Amino acid sequence: MQTKLNLISEIAKRDGTCQVNNVAYLLNKENLKECFGLLKKGKAAGIDGVGLGEYENNLEKNLDDLVIRMKSQAYKPQPVRRTYIPKANGKLRPLGIPAVEDKIVQKGMARILEAIYENDFLDLSYGFRPNRSCHDALKKLDQVIMTRSINHIIDADIKGFFDNVNHDWLKKFLEARISDPNFLRLISRFLKNGYMEEGVVYNSEQGTPQGGIISPILANVYLHYALDLWVERAVKPNCRGAVEIIRYCDDFVICVQYKDEAIKILQELKERLKKFNLELAEDKTRIIEFGRFSKRNAEAKGLRAPTFNFLGFTHFIDKTRVGKFKLGRTTDRKKFVAKVAEMSEWLKNIRNMLTLKEIWKVLKAKLRGHFQYYGVSGNYPSLKRFYSLTLRMVLKWMNRRSQKKSFSWDTFVKYIQRYELPTPKICHKFYDLKAVYLNTNEEPYVGKLQVRFCEGHGLPHNGKL
Repeated sequence: MQTKLNLISEIAKRDGTCQVNNVAYLLNKENLKECFGLLKKGKAAGIDGVGLGEYENNLEKNLDDLVIRMKSQAYKPQPVRRTYIPKANGKLRPLGIPAVEDKIVQKGMARILEAIYENDFLDLSYGFRPNRSCHDALKKLDQVIMTRSINHIIDADIKGFFDNVNHDWLKKFLEARISDPNFLRLISRFLKNGYMEEGVVYNSEQGTPQGGIISPILANVYLHYALDLWVERAVKPNCRGAVEIIRYCDDFVICVQYKDEAIKILQELKERLKKFNLELAEDKTRIIEFGRFSKRNAEAKGLRAPTFNFLGFTHFIDKTRVGKFKLGRTTDRKKFVAKVAEMSEWLKNIRNMLTLKEIWKVLKAKLRGHFQYYGVSGNYPSLKRFYSLTLRMVLKWMNRRSQKKSFSWDTFVKYIQRYELPTPKICHKFYDLKAVYLNTNEEPYVGKLQVRFCEGHGLPHNGKL
């Protein structure tokens, strides 16, 4: 399948206006079997209750039946199972969990869409794209603010994006590059298959369900035409100053040089999104002064320099060791509090369910995952604080496994030294000696925080948490 996808990608790259036809045939048994192997194990089942393991028991028969129904156009996706996950602000985010059979088909369709559109998507777009992670977006943001004449940030938030995607507009966007009616019909069926909540099936007249494999690529297609191309072709050429946008799926910020142009862009952005059935959340959208002079200007007015949140980090005005301007970042406070609460709740719930060896294995994975995401240049203090709080919580809940304490402080230190835990680590470095700065008199900054640890096991040198 990958060979054929590469061919489609080459055709799309060679002619940016051509329409790709006859791609639904790639959803054959052999390729769907390959897509099944790419699905993540251990995920929840859809409304039919069939998990990956159960589906795999009769994989050949199930795929034969699926292909027959797809060829006769009798295949219809099942409604997704609606569930909710908590957000950092205390609200709930709806998620749609498709059936295994629908996940397989969506995986195949997502790979086809990626082959067609990856060459069309602009460099400003990150998220759910090959080799364009959230850390790449953060690094790009750092480069833009540090190397361009940026003085203002449009901190925008699209209100309920996934719930308000207009199906008619999305169909027009897809038809610009795809002319296969069978493939487009499949996408329409996924968009309109609805969801089930508490035993009741609800129709979907708009939106794409968060949680569906195909939803992220459809979101990128929608915003590519509705937002990215508009900024690149209509906004930037008509501005006298620097304008850059960094978008990660539906989360984006616009960096602008002049305030009057920032105000104009925000007003035009509202009108542009309204055309495509989208709107900005007024309480989360603002223009802030942010750049190498913003802290000085704020202090002159007796104010604190503003900050903004993007991809789980709070960005603020910082300075290098020699007092030069630098973009600083730390874990978003709400995210940090939520992660600490989540760790505490997990330790509390499993303290008597698993052995200490089993707890340690999962704890290592959780710490590695946290450091892998939040371990970016400049965020070491936040990582260290999270690690320190985690050790406190481990000691607290391990001592509550029974009425008799399992650990004193000394025995806990010895246990940590023998069974090491992952220590805070910067996994994504944004600075190097070749960094280019707007002010050529500034020296490149290479961040390297020196922290003394006891025996190299992550315990503070003074023995205190």
